Amino acid sequence: MPSDRSEDERVPGPLRSEPGTLLEHVRVAVLGIDEHDRICYWGPGAQDLFGHAPAEALAGPADILLADAPPRAPGAPLPLAERGRTLGYWRGRMRARHRDGTVFDCGFRVFPVTGVGGASVVMALASRSDQLDRVKTNLAFLDSLFETCPIGLVMLDEDLRYVHLNQALADMDGLSIAEHLGRRMDEIMITSDDGEYRRMLREVAQEGRPVVGALVGVRTPGRPDRDQVRSVSFFPLSGAAGSRPGLGGLLVDVTDREQAIMEATAGRRRLALLNHAAATIGTTLDVNVTARELVDAAVPDFADASVVEVVQWMDEPEVFDPERPLITRRIASGTTLPPPATELVSGLEQVTYPPGSAIHRMLGTGSIVAVPVDDEFVTRTVVHRDRAQLLRDSGLTCILIAPLIARGTVQGLAMFGRSAARPAYTEQDHALAAELSSRAALCLDNARLYSRVQDIALTLQRALLPSALATSPSVEVAHRYVPGSHITEVGGDWYDVISLPGGRVALVVGDVMGHGVPAAAAMGRLRITAKALARHNQEPGDLLAELDACAQEAGIELATCLYISYDPATGRARIASAGHPPPLVRHPDGAVETISDVLGVPLGVGGQPFATTEAHLPEGAVLALYTDGLIEARGRDIEEGLDAARAELSGECGDLEAAADRMLAGLLPGPPDDDTVLVLARVHRAHSAP
Repeated sequence: MPSDRSEDERVPGPLRSEPGTLLEHVRVAVLGIDEHDRICYWGPGAQDLFGHAPAEALAGPADILLADAPPRAPGAPLPLAERGRTLGYWRGRMRARHRDGTVFDCGFRVFPVTGVGGASVVMALASRSDQLDRVKTNLAFLDSLFETCPIGLVMLDEDLRYVHLNQALADMDGLSIAEHLGRRMDEIMITSDDGEYRRMLREVAQEGRPVVGALVGVRTPGRPDRDQVRSVSFFPLSGAAGSRPGLGGLLVDVTDREQAIMEATAGRRRLALLNHAAATIGTTLDVNVTARELVDAAVPDFADASVVEVVQWMDEPEVFDPERPLITRRIASGTTLPPPATELVSGLEQVTYPPGSAIHRMLGTGSIVAVPVDDEFVTRTVVHRDRAQLLRDSGLTCILIAPLIARGTVQGLAMFGRSAARPAYTEQDHALAAELSSRAALCLDNARLYSRVQDIALTLQRALLPSALATSPSVEVAHRYVPGSHITEVGGDWYDVISLPGGRVALVVGDVMGHGVPAAAAMGRLRITAKALARHNQEPGDLLAELDACAQEAGIELATCLYISYDPATGRARIASAGHPPPLVRHPDGAVETISDVLGVPLGVGGQPFATTEAHLPEGAVLALYTDGLIEARGRDIEEGLDAARAELSGECGDLEAAADRMLAGLLPGPPDDDTVLVLARVHRAHSAP
């Protein structure tokens, strides 16, 4: 009878992959042959394998199962059954026949069984040979895989105990295979993730979702001194065909790979941090700002906490003595750690380190020192017991101490601390800390030198500006000097009130181009000269001509000046200007006039005459003299500034001091870019002076 099955179905390849588990594709027939070689038991698998229904097979001769069976003499036993009776157990292959006539190779296992009544039955297990070959091939592959695969392979039961593993995993763990079997996974793979790894495996076993390529940091009892990073993949075992359920897994030691990746990543981070530090440290010539920029660059990318301290001898020549306590001033600090770390880094302004401290060791060698935060370090470094306890409780576990050295001078020190949540500092981190500290030290030294120059210039400027203006019953004066931003703190703006013969009063405002010591010195020279010339009773224009000659002789290239001589007897003001902004006059009715016909080139130009202009000032009029810082600003031209100044001056001026404050607040809403002088003078006639 021809077969309805295709060739592929009749002769499946031994390595063909099919859906489902391996055992699901092996048909196993169970049947019994009695002592007369007739079929006495016919299991469901037998019908599936041979095609005969139980009613057809039972009590029939067992010969129907075999193909090409030679004829037997009457009473001769069936060879298949006879082998089971005589040998007790036999296995082999024979040609079998399906009910539809299909012939196939079949593997048999036969053995005798004695029934309750003493009758002997031969039980037979039969399967297609091609299916058995497939199972054997796959099992051989799995055996070879477990024996030779360099990847760790493991089978765990439902309780996550080791059932089977290969030698590669045993070597990875540093324990024998026998030492694994029966033990729980978390007894071998010890993690510090609060049980997260175990929970992940539980979810695979219970929910059936595989995990692929998860990275896990572990230590094992066999290798307690080595931290490992493993890439693990786990999948549920189906438990098909009565097999035990559980998990299968593949584990790869990727410690070296991850270490290389981490080192490359750390290198990129260090480079990015240096680039960021180069752009952000030293943006100003201010010691405190520069120290703050170093702390901001280090925390949190490089450290959990950082402080910057300058040594006591920063502004005076002193040799470091390792036998004496070291006193520093903490000028910047920062931390991302919770209290008490915040109090530790910011709770002191002056710090004293006893001889023998790690800071003394660092200054003695001029090199970075790495110290663990242990009892020895705390005892040797921290003087006060309360501060020592703060350090112990801060969470810091290691500190890098770097000297701030520039131009051969120790400026101070920087500390970078890390907690246990981060890895300890490496040699590469030491080099990074040295780079950061070196750059910061140079910027601090620049700021220190600039601060010294600024101090000199400030001292000079304050000495040259009038400490007390001349007083007169004919003129009430309120004056203000507002320095510009820090970079332009010392400028050449100046003003003065000078008593002249005959009860007259001179008002002077000037501005030397530039900033710093040269501008302050030029300003002082012009102010003293103007004061001396004014007492010679010169006309304002002639006085400016003399002052211009003085400026040229002194090498002063550009300066402006406004000179006003007021005579209370006549109410007349004689005015001359050397390129200075025009004065404003507030009349008693609140109207504001700009004396704009005052001409003149700046001092130092030379070769140009200075004209004198005369103006009548009514009783109680208020003169406003100022420098360009009052009316010039970014985003606002001079005309807008003049309009704003006139509007402010038109307000209430009963109290000149209050009026001066109001005008500055209205015209200088933020720190000015340039120095600013404002002089308000209320004039009185001689006959009405108080």
